[in-house]
Amino acid sequence: MDAQLKRGLLDACLLAILTRGESYGYKISQSAERFMPVSESTLYPVLRRMEQQGYLETRQQEHNGRLRKYYRITPGGEDRLRVFRTEWGEIKRMVDYVMGEDRNDDAQ
Repeated sequence: MDAQLKRGLLDACLLAILTRGESYGYKISQSAERFMPVSESTLYPVLRRMEQQGYLETRQQEHNGRLRKYYRITPGGEDRLRVFRTEWGEIKRMVDYVMGEDRNDDAQ
């Protein structure tokens, strides 16, 4: 899969996961594993970048004697996810065409 496309999909997936409530890195990676394998070396830089872009906020809390970082989606992240979902309709139409699932206009 194209790296840029995969990156955009990963961003959208992580934002969608966090619409269900705040979470921490390991739990986020477990949720993401259902649809896309994500290593820690990939996940944490993406979460950090999304935080710098204003899509996520973090807080730290002690858990079993260690600090755990919790991530939550911001209004800016919710807006970005909405834009992605709108754009996805356009992308899906193109993919359907490439996959041969939309042949309505080919013979005309």
